[in-house]
Amino acid sequence: MTFHDWRALSPEKAAREIHSRVRALPKAQQRAAIALVNPKDDLIARFKSAPHGTPLGGVPFFAKDLFDFADVPTMAGSTFLDSVRPTPTHDGAFARMLRAAGAVFAGKTHLHEFAYGITGENPHYGDCEHPQFPGRTTGGSSSGSVAAVAAGIVPLALGSDTGGSVRVPAAFCGLFGFRLTPGDVLIRDAFPLAPTFDTAGWFTANAADMRATLGTLVNAHTTTTAPRGCYLELGSLDRDVASACQAAALRITSVADNSIRDTLRQGFAPAVDAYHTIVAIEAWHVHHPWAERFQAKYDPNVWQRLIRVHNVTRPQTESADVTLKGVRAVWAKYFENYDFLVLPATPTPAPTKAECTPELRNRLLTITAPASLGGLPVLTVPVALPSGLTTGLQIVAREPESAVFTWALDKFAEA
Repeated sequence: MTFHDWRALSPEKAAREIHSRVRALPKAQQRAAIALVNPKDDLIARFKSAPHGTPLGGVPFFAKDLFDFADVPTMAGSTFLDSVRPTPTHDGAFARMLRAAGAVFAGKTHLHEFAYGITGENPHYGDCEHPQFPGRTTGGSSSGSVAAVAAGIVPLALGSDTGGSVRVPAAFCGLFGFRLTPGDVLIRDAFPLAPTFDTAGWFTANAADMRATLGTLVNAHTTTTAPRGCYLELGSLDRDVASACQAAALRITSVADNSIRDTLRQGFAPAVDAYHTIVAIEAWHVHHPWAERFQAKYDPNVWQRLIRVHNVTRPQTESADVTLKGVRAVWAKYFENYDFLVLPATPTPAPTKAECTPELRNRLLTITAPASLGGLPVLTVPVALPSGLTTGLQIVAREPESAVFTWALDKFAEA
């Protein structure tokens, strides 16, 4: 159902639909994806009070459980965060903006614990599976949010993206995704992973709904003139992914020439190592006040990522800082002549549990880390594969308001 379809329902019907769609998920996936669903009476009241004079008026949404909502504990995919962080008494910035736009808060979604992972696995609540392909992951860390939209429970869900946590699940689940920029007002009061890279974002099932959301939350520009960009194949891609991504990219641009290709690949090459170092330092800074006390309650894999900070050397830290500046300089130079760059979003379709390895994580980050280090906004559009699974494209521009995004959405809506 589109935004328009949801807005056409009565408050009572809309509330019933949300609850029935949640119940239609397998029990294990209800637990893995949904942290909270508001009671029917509360939802009915919210729908009744929502203004319908905006594109998001009466549109229900779920929110990744990093964003604060008044009187609702923020757990960040853990079992103990409410023990060290008080339950918020006020809505956070993202909640306030959506409420002002008329959107209806339907509930919260689970995530890869503390957003420190890209596969959607969570030992406390269960691994989030692709709604159309059980046994394959949704990707993460915004796993519950992407599952809620992919399963048709709601047409809009909030996520966050530090190293690809909107881009990767959007691609795996065949959705549209958007990430903003670090330091944006919508991410500042969310529970952090690594503030240098943390961004707010969201998912929709179609281009028109993404365009409406961009128009409301970002006030995105429009253009009648085709912006200038190119496509760069990056990372180690499966053959069918490489073919599908290039074919999809050619709808809106051409392949990068050899000079641009070589310059960008060389400039982006150290991005993953720098990303790991900076995130390790910043994540430990967030967690160290309570980490040792609650060690046994952490996902063991997340704990191992957190304590990597103890092995980070001064030369590594200095090198990461140099790389961060270098990658940003590469992007700045590129944008002197171009308006956007298209990259693959994932090297594979949604993997099985057995395929969620450290090697796959690094293959994913090779593709996503350059835009993370650049601090840049990214629109993800889905790309179909012959198997029926999906990957996606990252469309990277200079600022969230860029007309590139609405222009690209119009192009892909036509396809």
